[in-house]
Amino acid sequence: MALIDNAIYSDGKRVATPATLDETFEDMKANNGFAWIGLYRPTEAEVRTVAGEFNLHHLAVEDTLRGHQRSKLERYGDTRFVVLRPARYIDADERVEFGELHVFVGPDFVVTIRHAESPDLARVRHRLETTTDALALSPESVLYAILDQVVDEYAPVVAGLENDIDEIEDQLFDGDPIVSRRIYALSREVIEFQRATQPLIGMLKSLQRGFDTNDVDLEVQRHLRDVLDHTIRVVERGDAFRQLLQNALTTHSTLVGQRQNDEMRNLSETSLAQSEEVKKISSWAAILFAPTLVGTIYGMNFTNMPELHWQFGYPFALTLMVGMGFCLYAVFKKRNWL
Repeated sequence: MALIDNAIYSDGKRVATPATLDETFEDMKANNGFAWIGLYRPTEAEVRTVAGEFNLHHLAVEDTLRGHQRSKLERYGDTRFVVLRPARYIDADERVEFGELHVFVGPDFVVTIRHAESPDLARVRHRLETTTDALALSPESVLYAILDQVVDEYAPVVAGLENDIDEIEDQLFDGDPIVSRRIYALSREVIEFQRATQPLIGMLKSLQRGFDTNDVDLEVQRHLRDVLDHTIRVVERGDAFRQLLQNALTTHSTLVGQRQNDEMRNLSETSLAQSEEVKKISSWAAILFAPTLVGTIYGMNFTNMPELHWQFGYPFALTLMVGMGFCLYAVFKKRNWL
C-alpha cells in the first residue's frame, strides 16, 4: 500500500503507529484518539479499502478515483471532503506544476490522498506533532494546517510567475519573435493557478461559518483567518498577473503592427525612390531617342529623299533634333520627372 504515514493521536501526542488499517481501527478505539492516514498515489483497491474502514461516501470516493477535480469543499454527514490544487514552481523549466490533494476529515480520522510531490505533508505533521495543543483539539486542526501549508507553498509560485512576466516585458521591447508563444503559455498557467486558488476563498469562509457549530478553538479561528488573508492576496496577485499578460499581448500586437507599418513605409519609400529613378532614366532616354530618330531617318541615304540635296537639310535636321529634345525636356520637367 502507498502508505506514507499512519498514526494515532490522543491528547495531542502520537500514541501509536499502526502497520495496517486493521490495526489503525483497533488502536483508535483503544486509545480513544483519532487517526491520520497519509497515502501517496494509492491504487483503486487501496482507496476502497480505506473508504470501507471509515465509511466514506461513495461519491467522494469516485471523485478521488477519477481525479482531476476542481478545488472544493463538500460535506457528507459528519465527514468533510476537501479537494486542493497545490502548486510548485519548477525553476529549471520555468513552469508551474500543479498537483491534487484529497482530504477526508471525520470525527475521529483524517485521510490525505496525495497525487503529486506538493504539498509537503511531512512538514505539516512534524509541525503539529511539535505543537501538541493543536493536535489535542480535533481532526479539523489537521485540515487547517494542511490549508495553511498549501497556501504558503503558493508564495514561490507567485514569485516565479512575477519573474517570468518581468522577463516577458523585456522581451516585448527587444523584438523577441517567440515572446507571443511564451505569453500564451504563461497565460494558461496563470488561468490554471486562478482555478486552483480562487475557490479557496469560498472554502475558508465556509469553514469560518462553522466555527460556532463545531466549537473551534479561538486560536485556530485566528489562524484560519490569517490563512484566508494570505489566500485573498494570492488570488489578487493571480488576477493582476492575468491582466498584465493580457496587456502584454495587446502591446505585442501593437508593436508587431507598428513594425509592419514601418516595413511597409520603408518599402514604399524604396519603391518611390526607384520609381523616380526610372522616370529620370526614361526621360533622358526619350530625349536622346528624338535626335537618334531624326539622324536615323536622314542617314538612310535613299536617292529619292529631296532633303539629301537641300542646302538647308543639315541645319534643318540639327534644329529638329534640338527642338524635339528641348520639347521633351520641357514636358518631363513640368511633370517633375527630371
